[in-house]
Amino acid sequence: MPQIPQTLHELTVGQLSARSGAAVSALHFYEAKGLISSRRTSGNQRRYTRDALRRVAFVRAAQRVGIPLATIRDALAELPEERTPNRDDWARLSAAWRSELDERIQQLARLRDHLTDCIGCGCLSLETCVLSNPDDVSGERMSGSRLMPEGRGANGSPGGR
Repeated sequence: MPQIPQTLHELTVGQLSARSGAAVSALHFYEAKGLISSRRTSGNQRRYTRDALRRVAFVRAAQRVGIPLATIRDALAELPEERTPNRDDWARLSAAWRSELDERIQQLARLRDHLTDCIGCGCLSLETCVLSNPDDVSGERMSGSRLMPEGRGANGSPGGR
C-alpha cells in the first residue's frame, strides 16, 4: 500500500484511490453523492484533504453492512467539515442503524424460509406466492401470478372486475 507522507495534506484522486482501495470511479461517485468533497486546482484537478481517507473507509464499512448511501450521507453531514468519523461516531451511528439492520435480517430470514415454496416461473401452479404476493393480499380480489394496477379489470378497462 502506498505511503502518503505526513507532510502531504492533500491527495490526488489516484493517491486516495490507491490508499483507500476504492476505484477512482467510486470516489467520483461518492463525491457526486456528497459523501466526500474535493477542491479543484487551477488545472481543474481534484484534491482531497487527508480526512477523505477515513470518510471513504467509513462509507465502505457502512455499505458492507447494507446501509443506504443516503443514510450514510446524512450521518456524515452531522460531522463538522474536515473532521473524520471516530470510534464514538461509529458507535453512535451503528446503534441507530441496528434496528434497521435487524429488520432487514428478519426479512431475509423470511425470504430464505419461503424460498423453497416458490417455483419462480409464473406457471400458476401455486395458489399463493409468498415472495411476489406476501400474505396473499391480492388473492382476495383475483387469482394468477400477475398483479394488475388498482382499478383495472382483466381487459385493462377501468372499474375492476
